Amino acid sequence: MKEGQKLPAFTGVDQNGATVRLQDFAGRPLVLYFYPRASTPGCTIEARAFRDLYPEFQRRGIAVVGVSPDSPRAQKKFCDNQNLPFPLIADADRSLCQSCGVLGEKSMFGRKYEGVVRSTFLAGADGAVLRVWSPVKIGGHAQQVLSEAERLGLSSPAEAHPSIDPSTDRPRAPLRPR
Repeated sequence: MKEGQKLPAFTGVDQNGATVRLQDFAGRPLVLYFYPRASTPGCTIEARAFRDLYPEFQRRGIAVVGVSPDSPRAQKKFCDNQNLPFPLIADADRSLCQSCGVLGEKSMFGRKYEGVVRSTFLAGADGAVLRVWSPVKIGGHAQQVLSEAERLGLSSPAEAHPSIDPSTDRPRAPLRPR
């Protein structure tokens, strides 16, 4: 995925089993970051950095969503252990990773395999990608994303998105008729 392209319309499941769709964030800037595996050292450092800066992203009305090919259960454990306030999409079939072009050849112990290349997309309120970081260098990355969002003047009032709970960036539970 390149700058100027629209994020692909996606539907995924988060760490709580809730459905998360791109359309849930319509009209709102979005940070969509991909990481190789929940609860690993580099991914933990990156998630903590986004967690620590999350109030600043929220203040600007910018949603943050993490994605990895882990199961919802692994995402839940990671989210709970790190007190992450934003959704983590479990992309076990790698369909979202594939559509965003973040799969690439990796190597471990001399063995080559296809894995997630750590990548981040900053999209505007219209879903167009404004900035791409790939591969990501973890140190200072979340701050770099926030600084770029500020430089671009990205913001969106939370009240403009009644379907999203601004305290969690997760879809609100639907109202049930009495």
